[in-house]
Amino acid sequence: MAAGIAAGVVFLLILIVLIRAVRIVPQAQAAIVERLGRYHRTLYAGLAIVLPFIDRVRVRLDLREQVVSFPPQPVITEDNLVVSIDTVVYHQVNDPRAATYEVANYISAIEQLTVTTLRNVIGGLNLEGTLTSRDQINAQLRGVLDEATGKWGIRVNRVELKAIDPPASVQEAMEKQMRAERDKRAAILTAEGFRQSQILTAQGQKASAILQAEGQRQAQILQAEGQSEAIATVFKAIHDGNPDAELLAYQYLQMLPQIARGDANKVWIIPSEITDALKGLANGVTGQARG
Repeated sequence: MAAGIAAGVVFLLILIVLIRAVRIVPQAQAAIVERLGRYHRTLYAGLAIVLPFIDRVRVRLDLREQVVSFPPQPVITEDNLVVSIDTVVYHQVNDPRAATYEVANYISAIEQLTVTTLRNVIGGLNLEGTLTSRDQINAQLRGVLDEATGKWGIRVNRVELKAIDPPASVQEAMEKQMRAERDKRAAILTAEGFRQSQILTAQGQKASAILQAEGQRQAQILQAEGQSEAIATVFKAIHDGNPDAELLAYQYLQMLPQIARGDANKVWIIPSEITDALKGLANGVTGQARG
């Protein structure tokens, strides 16, 4: 009975020793091992054996890139305006031993270093420069933080300004200025559009007037040419017919009713040639009657 109890106690002790001696470190993590209170070694991903009751795993560190967002910080610009700036820092532990023993809390240290560096950088810029120089500010912050955190075993990969909030009064003034600029551009575009419309309308009217005048000119030319051809045709027909004075007088007599048709025709002017033709016509008629 006693032997069984002793064997059970020994088995239990061996099991405890094995449990305390075997350490499994997950991927992308590192464990700091201390032996009798002093740093002994760093365990990386995989299976590791330590001395139970002598070695102690003090802390496990995540080796992946971490993203830390710090709360808004009031910062004074060169033109004495207080702006609130949110920062985001991307960092990664590359030396677990230094991150454990060189600084008590590297997250808090990075935050305070970021705040002080940000105030120094923003203090040399005015509000407009602060709002338009984010890349420059990010580069300066990253350079200072990476240099300072190198001895802590931390590598700062990126620093981003998440938000830059000017005072409410300044934001209102900026909104009014932007609204005025938009209204100005809209008025300019409207005036330019109206100007272009007037120009196009005037050009259209000019082209229409030119085309109408050209059409009237062509119509008058064609009409004159038609009248000229008609007169030439009539003259040729008369010339080819060789009319005598009696025929002309007879045609004139036929036209007299049409000449007298108007109310305003009070006075008639008869050419002397027509009078001679009428006399000849009368003589011809008399001669025919006698014969």
